[in-house]
Amino acid sequence: MANGQLNGTDLGVYIGGTLIAYSTSATLNINHSPRSTSNKEDGGWETAMEGYRNWDVSADALYAWVDPAGSAISNKTLSDIFTSYIHTRTSFELTFGANGGATNDTKYVGTAWLTSASLSAPNEDSSTFSVSFQGSGSLVQTISS
Repeated sequence: MANGQLNGTDLGVYIGGTLIAYSTSATLNINHSPRSTSNKEDGGWETAMEGYRNWDVSADALYAWVDPAGSAISNKTLSDIFTSYIHTRTSFELTFGANGGATNDTKYVGTAWLTSASLSAPNEDSSTFSVSFQGSGSLVQTISS
C-alpha cells in the first residue's frame, strides 16, 4: 500500500464467500434518499429529513467456462450465477471488499438479489460479462482486527 492508497486488485465481490471468477472491476454504491419536508412556510427553500438507505453492487469479469488448464473453474462464473440466482430467484450473502483477513481489511456484507447479467462477445477480443446486485436490508461494514 503506497501512500495509504489501496490497490483495487485487493477488493472483490464474493457470493457466499466465493470470489466472482476472473473479475476485472467492481463498484459498490451506498445511497441515502432523504424525504422531503418542504412546505409553504420554508421561504422557498427545500427541507428534508432522513429517509431510506439502499445499496447495490456491480461487477465486470472475463467470461470463461474452464481455467487455462481445462479444469472447471472453482469460483463463481456467469453460468453459476445465472443458474443459482436468476433462474431460481434466490437471494444470497454478498461481500464487497478485501476477504483476505489481514488486519484492518474492510468489507461490506449484506443480503442481495441478482438483478441483471449481461454477456459481451466482441470480435477478436475477450468475452466479458457484467452482473448487478440489489441489496435487501442493511449493509454491514466490518474491519478485521
